[in-house]
Amino acid sequence: MGTIRDTIAKGTEGAQQLGPERARVYSDLSPEDKDRYNAYIRAKNILLQGLPKDIYTLINHYTEAKDIWDNVKMLLEGSELTKEDRESQLYDDFEHFRQNKGETIHDYYVRFTKLINDMRNIKMNMSRMQLNSKFVNNMLPEWGRFVTVVKLNRGLRDSNYDQLYAYLKQHEAHANENKMMLDRFTQHTVDPLALMSNVSQQQYYSQSSTTPPSTHLQPHFAKNT
Repeated sequence: MGTIRDTIAKGTEGAQQLGPERARVYSDLSPEDKDRYNAYIRAKNILLQGLPKDIYTLINHYTEAKDIWDNVKMLLEGSELTKEDRESQLYDDFEHFRQNKGETIHDYYVRFTKLINDMRNIKMNMSRMQLNSKFVNNMLPEWGRFVTVVKLNRGLRDSNYDQLYAYLKQHEAHANENKMMLDRFTQHTVDPLALMSNVSQQQYYSQSSTTPPSTHLQPHFAKNT
């Protein structure tokens, strides 16, 4: 609030004698200045209370609202180089985005939405077709049948990934059943060549009406005595 010098006395010709400078306190303010100061304090508190913890710890030593605002803006937007680095990182995240093993479709959708929101915040725009294709083509194998249905019946050009998620979410129970079957099947399969051999034999025997040939023993002849 600056400093002030109190009036000690007035001279014979009306001149004021001032004392030494001291820090201005709230009671020294005029009613208009008090309103302005109160508004300033509210603005500062709103800024500080609305900040994420990691940002707050970097700027909580500033006392002026404008300094707080300028530094928050710089930290959130970053320099041009930081923007380029951020854009490059987001492109890389988008390129390698996959549904994690054991991840529910809801958690997958939330992660995807957050990534796209981060990209849009720095003006990175992609077509609806790119976003939809990325969303459905990188789901876990148990979703394969339902993804195919989405592509054939709903299309990827006219829908958005929110609508695709809402449709696929309805089939989560069936996808979980598919996952259990796939897990059960792969638990008993270690060698892919052995798997193909077993499948081929099962198909052969199921198509044949005769039983598979058994091992023939050599006849035993008694020796003449």
